[in-house]
Amino acid sequence: MYKELIVNDSGFETRVALLEDGVLAELHVERQGEAELVGNIYKGRVMRVLPGMQAAFVDIGLRQAAFIYVDDVVTDFHSIEEQLLAMEEEPEEPPEDGQASQRHPLHRERVPIEQMLREGQDILVQVAKTPIGNKGARVTSRVSLPGRFLVLMPTTGHVGVSRRIEDPEERQRLKEGLLAARKDPYGYIIRTACENADLDKVAQEVDFLASLWKAVQARFQKAGPASLLHQELNASLRAVRDLFTQEVDRLVIDSLDGYRRILEFVSPMNPGLAEAVAYYEGPEPVFDHYHLEADVSRLLRKKVWLKSGGYIVIEETEALVAIDVNTGRYVGKGDLAETILKTNLEAVKEIAYQLRLRDIGGIIVIDFIDMERPEDREKVHAALCDALKKDRSTTNVLPMSDMGLIQMTRKRTRENIGRMLSEPCSHCEGEGRVLSKKSICHNIYREILRHAGDHETLPLAVEVKVSLEIAKFLLEEENRTVMALEERTNLEIRIKADGKLQNEQFEILEIPKA
Repeated sequence: MYKELIVNDSGFETRVALLEDGVLAELHVERQGEAELVGNIYKGRVMRVLPGMQAAFVDIGLRQAAFIYVDDVVTDFHSIEEQLLAMEEEPEEPPEDGQASQRHPLHRERVPIEQMLREGQDILVQVAKTPIGNKGARVTSRVSLPGRFLVLMPTTGHVGVSRRIEDPEERQRLKEGLLAARKDPYGYIIRTACENADLDKVAQEVDFLASLWKAVQARFQKAGPASLLHQELNASLRAVRDLFTQEVDRLVIDSLDGYRRILEFVSPMNPGLAEAVAYYEGPEPVFDHYHLEADVSRLLRKKVWLKSGGYIVIEETEALVAIDVNTGRYVGKGDLAETILKTNLEAVKEIAYQLRLRDIGGIIVIDFIDMERPEDREKVHAALCDALKKDRSTTNVLPMSDMGLIQMTRKRTRENIGRMLSEPCSHCEGEGRVLSKKSICHNIYREILRHAGDHETLPLAVEVKVSLEIAKFLLEEENRTVMALEERTNLEIRIKADGKLQNEQFEILEIPKA
């Protein structure tokens, strides 16, 4: 399978697309002023302890207070390290590549949270889940620091190897090499990208991650409450670290500064990867060149058609995601049971693809078309489990019920792409969803860039006709971005409000030079 990473870095937004044989498999979006929080480490201050919920609220400097559960609390890192020294090494397998186990490293009996935390106490925490909707970020003091080859877990002494490294000899080689290089009793996960890696580079990363953790601890002692101690990488570098493995054949980015940063990032670790990084200089936007804009726009659609003529409907609620499978226009050629089985099996592949592409997490209920034969239900269940093996997020699938329902969970750490790109519709009081004002503005920016790229001799200015609401948004909240775009394109951008236009409608008129 040929894999490519396509990075569109426009300054106001970074989009990273993972293509598998030319098909969009994953999409990651990060916007200016909305940086990813997962992985950030803060010096937090306990605001309130809730014994009845065995949780606490922690101020880390965000608009909403973060919350931490009792099982995620470690209050004395030095005590933990001393006890780890006395522990016998018991390597465990990580639940998923690059994800640290949440089990308590000392396997002690649970201590009530009110005996561990008190109001006003300072605590070192890491964001495990970004704020979603009205819920604050979930944090943990069981820190994990990911590198390219390893994940450092300073609150556990276990060493695990990614399940995706299947060769027993290679697993043993890497584990022995890591243990020989380890100077502190920290735990590590050996990531998939470490397969066949030079042990000297593994040792270098062991030293780097250990030094990084000690620097975080030193900053914790000096910083004030609600301070950022360590910031996760931006979207493009995060994609290089987590996705640009030996399995990915090529990375293409349309920003020269971003291209240079990526080369600086990968060259010390793996010079061979630098040869697979390409700077895109084409006349059209890079997502247009790879025909990705249409795929991105389809992410907001509830109904997804199958090749046979059947379709699935994806409905998101506050508590769970419901997916319904229908035969649609497909009538089959054989008997009814075969028609239903074929539709359900085709839907399985599309459902697994959409869950990964849209980054849908939490509780998911799939309503397949009713099948009378138990062997058919088993086939569909097995096909779904097999299709989900490509997913990097942890999934858990229960057997199909007699009613044709499959319940499953998928690990969720951030808002899915659909919710990031949309907002509740003001005309239907939140019953439906429309493109957010920011997404509409970004569509306008990309269209202006297309106009600038289509002309050898640029016009003097462009007039952007938009709705009253979008005009106000462009002139106020997006004013800096508009000014930056004017400087970048050498165009004067004139915003004109038109009361006849809906929010998603806009026109761009060129005003030529005299």
